[in-house]
Amino acid sequence: MIGSIDWEAAVNARRSVRNYEMQALEEGKLKQLQDFAESMNVPFPHDVKIRFFKANPDKKLFTVFASPPDGAAFLAGTDIISISKAGFIGELLILYATNLGIATCWYGHYKTDELEQIMPHLGEYAALTQPKWGYGKNEVEGRRAICITPLGYWRNTGVRLIDRIQETFISHKRKPVSALLEDGTDAEKLSPNLNYALDLARKAPSAANSQFWRFGVSPDNQTITIAMPVGYKHMKWEHPDVDIGICACHFWLGLLLKNIMCRVSISQDKGRVVWRFEI
Repeated sequence: MIGSIDWEAAVNARRSVRNYEMQALEEGKLKQLQDFAESMNVPFPHDVKIRFFKANPDKKLFTVFASPPDGAAFLAGTDIISISKAGFIGELLILYATNLGIATCWYGHYKTDELEQIMPHLGEYAALTQPKWGYGKNEVEGRRAICITPLGYWRNTGVRLIDRIQETFISHKRKPVSALLEDGTDAEKLSPNLNYALDLARKAPSAANSQFWRFGVSPDNQTITIAMPVGYKHMKWEHPDVDIGICACHFWLGLLLKNIMCRVSISQDKGRVVWRFEI
């Protein structure tokens, strides 16, 4: 899983890109991504499927920026645990793509009928009335595209002002680990390895950079939980549990980079997903 990839560098380098060259991925890089998706090994059972697709060079799919020729979709069941697992697995692919010099952007508000046209994925549910954007806000039958991402090369000219503002003042400011700890945990008492893993976790992307995850750490530093606060709702983003899965992915990679093995379990508690890591 770790292999020769510099995962820490990928975490630090990853950016949400919304301006692309209309250039297809090099065949070799696309093949590397596809092979990685097929061989990916994660510490939990899941039904997440990664599908690659070819998109039209217009704004019909992503609506606010033109799509490059290549993209990927993360399909899963629409219960919140499956959604969070899609975040974890999707982030692994996105970080791997970053390592290859491929730009990406987590995107959940895609045009549903456009995605179905370029990548049929609804199967027996295609005949049902579908929401205009994504698969909707509630649990539905079947495996759906939880989020998608473009896969391409950053076009560094003609970037919208709003994206420049977000890049400079919003997207990459992160709260310190101490501000994200629950139950009065003292950051000074964390082991160096645990602090390293939590530092990677806090760098996870989130909708509007809201950083709503919270870290629970047992007194002996052997059990860590990652979850959103009970009752948390984002004003626009329908799937905060995707972001919790992304954060859990970063933390798990941090442990692996320090050669720390752990048991991972995912549960639902009070309407939210809780990731639990036992070292």
